Amino acid sequence: MTVPPHSAGEVVSPDTCTHLTGADHVASLAAALGSLNGQLDALDRWGRLIADVLCGESRGRLLAAGNGGSAAQAQHLTAELVGRYRADRPPFSAICLTAETSSLTAIANDYPADELFARQVEAHGRAGDVLVLLSTSGRSPNAVAAARRARECGITVLAMTGPAPNPLAAVADDAVCIDSPWTATVQECHLVALHLVCAAFDAAVLAEPARVPETRLGVAR
Repeated sequence: MTVPPHSAGEVVSPDTCTHLTGADHVASLAAALGSLNGQLDALDRWGRLIADVLCGESRGRLLAAGNGGSAAQAQHLTAELVGRYRADRPPFSAICLTAETSSLTAIANDYPADELFARQVEAHGRAGDVLVLLSTSGRSPNAVAAARRARECGITVLAMTGPAPNPLAAVADDAVCIDSPWTATVQECHLVALHLVCAAFDAAVLAEPARVPETRLGVAR
């Protein structure tokens, strides 16, 4: 296939190009970050919401899930909460639903594919908890099913997706949608977004007066 020439900084489409050059990739990322820049208030709001849930009297829990690269990013998020992001603080309850292989394989073996995350949400989640779902397309059936199950259980659903509209954003309580046709670009923006959520979470948790007790300084990483 002959790819027509394009100007520097132009964002090419998967419809006309099967791969990105280095310059294309950077241009795609820069354009997508522009769409993320318009959603910074939502990410700050998410961080404060998660702090309210995890620091509340019931000491709620965050659940996270995604497929493929999004699974790795879901695990990244929970690691930042159980460990730390930047400042030292107490650990918080966060479970990545893609990390427990015995449960994953048991559910996949015994139940329909859409139950992969939904059944775990029902098992681990409690009313008032938070579920973060990541999907570059926003159309992953198991993520959409998990969102619906979470809503039935009284769990707040926050979704990070690719371009809107999409089914996952439609069933979530709130969504941050990255306007890019390239999967890799969406994933890269999701990582930035996750870090911004963690920063907002830490700011809320460590704000004066402190909402959590002081803890011994951890080992720098």
